[in-house]
Amino acid sequence: MPPLVGAIDAGTSSARFILFQAETSKTIASHQIELTKIFPQEGWVEQNPLEILNAVYECISKTIEKFQDDGGQLKDVVAVGVTNQRESTIVWDKITGQPLHNSIVWLDMRTTSTVDQLLDTVPNKTRNKNYLKPLCGLPLSPYFSGVKLKWLYDNDVKIKKAMNSGRCLFGTVDTWLIWNLTGGVNGGVHVTDVSNASRTMLMNIESLKWDPVLINFFNIPQSVLPIIKSSSEVYGVISDGALKGIPLSGCVGDQQSALIGQQCLSPGQAKATYGTGCFLLYNTGTIKVDSMHGLLTTVAYQLGSNTLPVYALEGSVAIAGAAFSWLRDNLNILPSYSDAEDVAEQAPLLEEGNVYFVPAFSGLYAPYWQQDARGVICGITEDTQSSHIVRATIDAVCFQVRDVIEAMNKDYGAKLQSLQVDGGMTANSLLMRLQADLTGITVVKPNMSESTALGAAMVAGAAVGVWDISKKIDLGLQTWLPTFTENERDIRYYKWKEAIERSLGWGN
Repeated sequence: MPPLVGAIDAGTSSARFILFQAETSKTIASHQIELTKIFPQEGWVEQNPLEILNAVYECISKTIEKFQDDGGQLKDVVAVGVTNQRESTIVWDKITGQPLHNSIVWLDMRTTSTVDQLLDTVPNKTRNKNYLKPLCGLPLSPYFSGVKLKWLYDNDVKIKKAMNSGRCLFGTVDTWLIWNLTGGVNGGVHVTDVSNASRTMLMNIESLKWDPVLINFFNIPQSVLPIIKSSSEVYGVISDGALKGIPLSGCVGDQQSALIGQQCLSPGQAKATYGTGCFLLYNTGTIKVDSMHGLLTTVAYQLGSNTLPVYALEGSVAIAGAAFSWLRDNLNILPSYSDAEDVAEQAPLLEEGNVYFVPAFSGLYAPYWQQDARGVICGITEDTQSSHIVRATIDAVCFQVRDVIEAMNKDYGAKLQSLQVDGGMTANSLLMRLQADLTGITVVKPNMSESTALGAAMVAGAAVGVWDISKKIDLGLQTWLPTFTENERDIRYYKWKEAIERSLGWGN
């Protein structure tokens, strides 16, 4: 059998392990486990790091069991890569290996007060949220790991003591998994890759090293930070279990991994992943583009320690699929997530125009970065039905994506011609059709749904010489072309911008 490469995909909703045949999108075996979210207070979101780790172990074990039941041989598995939910912050005791706190998940908003305190320390009392952007590419926001780590240091005496005594280790989910998989307390490797490190606000976006100015600004002991590596190199070997001795040779944040898996490897290509949130990445090549329109400058990947990093512009939308969960669980107007398309198609035309829904439950991310925004529904009349709200929710996802694309076009200086898409929500063909119509660009979806895991397998396979990433893989593509006139699009988009204006300031 040709060489096989495994991919650990530790997302927000689930963990999975998939075996790919090298240099193809063919999946040989896989297993997936749902993950629990914990909500201690309004706006707080946590996960148990041990649950994540145990889920990954079980996914690997079950996948290998299926593989061997089908006659597979372990000698064909040559490497494993990791991809992960980014920004989620874990701290643990390096002596005992036990977490010191639940993981603070990327969409957690408890650090809003920490951001306010940090803004007060910006020189000349400007409270400029972009003060650190020239160094790290990111605005001050509750979203990023450095702010979450600062909150833990300031608010948990046990963690502060462990940090100051040198017993505490910090990592995003990739670091936690790699440390444990390579031995944990018995010599586990404490590393991260450039794509994940670029989401902490602590790495210099050009040198790809922890920046002393940034570390000093957040007042965090450098001893807690992992070593920064490229996205494609051997970090260590798996120390136990079914894959004992197999190299761990790839690591990349989930959104960057989807960019690789979608084969957006040339400047000017972009992808959008539709999940709990929606994340757009625009490959800018080895050129770091500083956004002037509310986007983030991030490292997409680095294929080996001696190669130049590839950069991307990113636009993050906080609420996409999560809005449909809200319709189902809070308003009870959607029987199930999968019914959204059918319900929205039943919405009768309204003479008084359309309903607009801005799902800013905990503020707006790119390109607005307004923490005080809150959700609003505009345009309701006595003829409005629940199906119109569902339809407005689908529209809202498309409009938020257009907001980001408009900013990308301005920053990069060239208009995006097509958008590669992936994620669970792309099963909604009405969403895909409207995305093309409301942006005016072609939407392209691979038939293979595991783009994120595929990206991790590609970089891991490349590191051990079994995967030439420059070779195109046939992913089988579905395409949606825009059908709206430019005037139709712009009228709808103008109303969306009006709704955005009405959402601002409510959090105050």
